[in-house]
Amino acid sequence: MDCIFCKIISGEIKSKFLKETMHSVSFLDAFPLATGHVLVIPKNHHQKIQDMSIEENADLFSLVHEMVSNVDKITGSTLIAIHNGKDAGQEIPHVHVHLVPRSKGDSAGPIHSMFSSTVNLSESKMDELFNKLKI
Repeated sequence: MDCIFCKIISGEIKSKFLKETMHSVSFLDAFPLATGHVLVIPKNHHQKIQDMSIEENADLFSLVHEMVSNVDKITGSTLIAIHNGKDAGQEIPHVHVHLVPRSKGDSAGPIHSMFSSTVNLSESKMDELFNKLKI
């Protein structure tokens, strides 16, 4: 497989591992957006979160929970980001969670700043979406 994250997990590509669990690893991003940018990934190759088993998912997010406390020590605020699929901005088709220290004036903004407009939905469309998405 030609997945950079799979190559990191196998040791083919060197990385600065921070913590490893049964199903996940965390390491410093080689191309950080900010000092202390960390990635948390599952050891098994999965493109999207919903492709992971419940056990792998729980392990991944437990490690995210643990690592974010350390990352948060850098600036006091951390962006947690997941691009779940190519159209969502996922560049590497292997689940990965970004933990990016944020600080005032870092040129990044809130999630709404990523989009040039918002969607104006009618009450009936909101009801339709509600019924489609509720579990």
